[in-house]
Amino acid sequence: MFVKLKNWLREYRLSLRMKMTLSFSAIAVVLLMSSVISILEYRHMSNYVSTMIASDIRNIHVTQNMVDAVDAYNLRMLAVIGDDGLNSLPDFNRTEFVSYCDSLRQSFVAGPLADSVVYAYSAYMLASLELEDVLESNFIDSRDWYFNRLQPIFGRMRGYLDKLSSAMYAELQQNSSDFDRGFYRSIIPGAVAVSVAILLVFMLLFYIMVYYVRPIYGMRNALRDFLQFRHRYTYEFENSDQLGQLNESVTNLTEENRNLRRRISEMKENGK
Repeated sequence: MFVKLKNWLREYRLSLRMKMTLSFSAIAVVLLMSSVISILEYRHMSNYVSTMIASDIRNIHVTQNMVDAVDAYNLRMLAVIGDDGLNSLPDFNRTEFVSYCDSLRQSFVAGPLADSVVYAYSAYMLASLELEDVLESNFIDSRDWYFNRLQPIFGRMRGYLDKLSSAMYAELQQNSSDFDRGFYRSIIPGAVAVSVAILLVFMLLFYIMVYYVRPIYGMRNALRDFLQFRHRYTYEFENSDQLGQLNESVTNLTEENRNLRRRISEMKENGK
């Protein structure tokens, strides 16, 4: 079995050119695959984190709009309290405010806080509806109602909005950090591939030095000894490709040359 396998390997042995081509092709494939993996990983991470960052920025903008809306409404309520000429409830775009809250519910971080804001907003709106009755009443101090009744509810809603804004900024910072870590993680395959490629280059260099460069130097030295000192060409090495065939051809040529010179010498001696 071993003999058949050995004969099969000899019959289908790779040429010197093919060995070099396969070696450098392997290095090229490793570098190419690592580059593709790095690019795909970076694009995936970049798209994901960019979407999250864009969502965080949008939520921060929405939260700021909600804060501005309730602050402006609360100031208009105070203006009604301080101006005896005003006796009607200020306008407030409730549909827009509720739509802001609904959009924030889609966020994993902002969802629970958005519900708290809605509950506080409902309580605040319900309390603000008492303004007309307060203004018409002669027994209720409007300023006392505003600061002791309405303002605590507003402060609770404002606190939830501040928590919501802080959560959005924290999530934005976290996603930015994830983007930085994702960038370094995406270049890891490239770094590993470059390291592997360098290792393959050194292994290939060692292979070339041992199996090709050293035999060539040995053939050169043996051939020099044959030409200068008439030594017999006896260099041998284990190699079955074109270099081994070349060494066999050189060995046969030198032997034929030795035989030819020996015959010439014998003919000269017989002629004498």
